[in-house]
Amino acid sequence: MFTGIIEEVGVVERIVPRATGSEIRIRAANVTEGAREGDSISVSGVCLTARRLEAHAFSADLSPETLARTALGQLRPGSLVNLERALLPTSRMGGHIVQGHVDDLGVIREMKELGDGNWWLTIEVPAEVERYCVFKGSICIDGVSLTIAQLEANRLSVAVIPHTWANTTMRDYRQGGKVNLEIDIVAKYVEKMLASRDIPAKPGLTEAQLRELGY
Repeated sequence: MFTGIIEEVGVVERIVPRATGSEIRIRAANVTEGAREGDSISVSGVCLTARRLEAHAFSADLSPETLARTALGQLRPGSLVNLERALLPTSRMGGHIVQGHVDDLGVIREMKELGDGNWWLTIEVPAEVERYCVFKGSICIDGVSLTIAQLEANRLSVAVIPHTWANTTMRDYRQGGKVNLEIDIVAKYVEKMLASRDIPAKPGLTEAQLRELGY
């Protein structure tokens, strides 16, 4: 489990294609510290298993499923990736619960500079993601925990503070680029609970429905 608070930006050193899937090697300064082979590391929001650990680099296998369902397939040597180690029981929960299990891909539609290093980022999201999004709710974009500031049809917008912009791959974003999206897992559980109690799971839960569920 992760929190969506990025520890550092790594650099893809190489990608080795295989008959099925591929292997990626990433240069990193901090996330390898204390890590052991088999540990989980979030790479731009995708939970990968670290292999061939060195002081400042690690490798990971990319399965055909991972390449098909995430944006990792578009990475090239030199690409930047957001990195976060798995959460320790003693860690602060700075963001929200992030599993590293990407639900779908979004497309960057607008990047607007607001001044003083602040940005407004608008992402087009598929219907299967949008149905779980709520105003002021959490969304994980390329492994970064962010708060939804605006929802319009199939687009959501987030306000990005200077620290996040400077210390994640967001500074390298381009219009039309694809990003990994992970829905807040709590929204999925609420939907399943509503379904089991024969309460229609309409888009946008009402306050009354949440009270009935004990929230």
